[in-house]
Amino acid sequence: MNFLDLDPHDSRPLIEQIVAGIKQRVDERLLRPGTRLPSLRHFAKEHRVSKFTVVQAFDRLVAMGYLKSRQGSGFYVAQRPEYGNAANQSCRLERAMDVLWLLRNALQEQSHLAMPGAGWLPGEWMDGAGIQRSLRTLARKSGPHLTGYGLPAGYEPLRVLLARRLEDQGIGCSSRQIVTTRGATHALDLISRLFVKPGDAVLVDDPGYYTLFGYLKLSGARLVGVPWTTRGPDTGAMERLIQEHKPKVFFTNTVLHNPTGVSIAQPVAHRVLQLAERYDLMVVEDDVYGDLLSGQLTRLATLDQLERVVFVSSFSKTVSASLRVGFLACKYEIAESLTDLKLLTSLTTSEIDERLVYELLTDGYYRKHLEKLRSRLRKARGEAVKNLENSGLELYREEEDGLFIWARRDPSENATALAAAAAKQGIMLAPGALFSPYQEASPWLRFNAAGCDNPAIFRFLQTEPIGGG
Repeated sequence: MNFLDLDPHDSRPLIEQIVAGIKQRVDERLLRPGTRLPSLRHFAKEHRVSKFTVVQAFDRLVAMGYLKSRQGSGFYVAQRPEYGNAANQSCRLERAMDVLWLLRNALQEQSHLAMPGAGWLPGEWMDGAGIQRSLRTLARKSGPHLTGYGLPAGYEPLRVLLARRLEDQGIGCSSRQIVTTRGATHALDLISRLFVKPGDAVLVDDPGYYTLFGYLKLSGARLVGVPWTTRGPDTGAMERLIQEHKPKVFFTNTVLHNPTGVSIAQPVAHRVLQLAERYDLMVVEDDVYGDLLSGQLTRLATLDQLERVVFVSSFSKTVSASLRVGFLACKYEIAESLTDLKLLTSLTTSEIDERLVYELLTDGYYRKHLEKLRSRLRKARGEAVKNLENSGLELYREEEDGLFIWARRDPSENATALAAAAAKQGIMLAPGALFSPYQEASPWLRFNAAGCDNPAIFRFLQTEPIGGG
């Protein structure tokens, strides 16, 4: 606990400084539930304060719900309070609290000096001019789409266009197999609601997509991490986990993987589908970053033709995060069930937003926008890789395309502590523990190639002392 800096000249009393310091560490998840604090005597001696002062501070933290006292054992970090009735096992926000921590820090208005840990492209990289052009086109068209609900499955012309785009990737599909959503996150949420019940084991990438982990925890699922290698999922480990846990669903991000940036190798993709067939496993393929890939890559959905694979994608990463237009493609029977669930939970998605995306996709500029985006991202990625390596970081694997770079300074370092130190200097890093389904300490960090243009990031990485796990 010697990380607390108590200042006798501070205008705040020492009791308040201790309370604020420990409270901050708990809020930042640096002190986890169940962690035992030093004894009152040890804490007082280490921080040169009276035992009475420590007792008063700890008692306040107990009253605030941050600590709990165990008779004869000492003080421990308390579990987060649960929301709602204890009988309501399907919706407990504390299950997703670590995910909420990152989302709050990433999305709330803050004066960050730099955000290399963000999961999206900078706003100025997006097609703002194209959106304005499509808005003007749409504004000249009258009709019920301006004031009414859209179709349950989504705007039909957009779904027809999406089916054609999937066919270009070798995925045979009709518009009846496509359901539009409010981004990929909404699609993943619908799928988890339909197929995952409390107590179910669910396979996920390890490391993987932290927001998905939040959805699944919220539904009461047991997350089982499949180790992600430089070629994709470790299929040997995957088979052992299937045999042990008997899951029914595997959620995976196969192209320009978040957070490692690695794409699945074709032999690995074939093996994943063989295991899905052998063990009656549904595979949910998240392809939200696929449009940032310059070349061609065979998706699981291409090999499987939507027999066992549910394919998910979105335009939030390439067009606009504000429009929130995504989609899922799957067997028709599953699409019907997901459409019904969409109706029950959110009625319909915005037809105005979907018409905007349709205009962008059909006016000929989206393809040019993607080419420009890929070229710019590849250049930024090269610069970021060079600066990271010059700062002494080791790359997980060097790739030419994509948004994310997975790197570490030292195998023994806890990147969560490094991220906390960076935050004090206005730099938002994304530590590896947030991408672990078990939230285990990790030396790895996810870097956004498009957000690494501030020299302060690399000065910090070079000068901050390496700390242990």
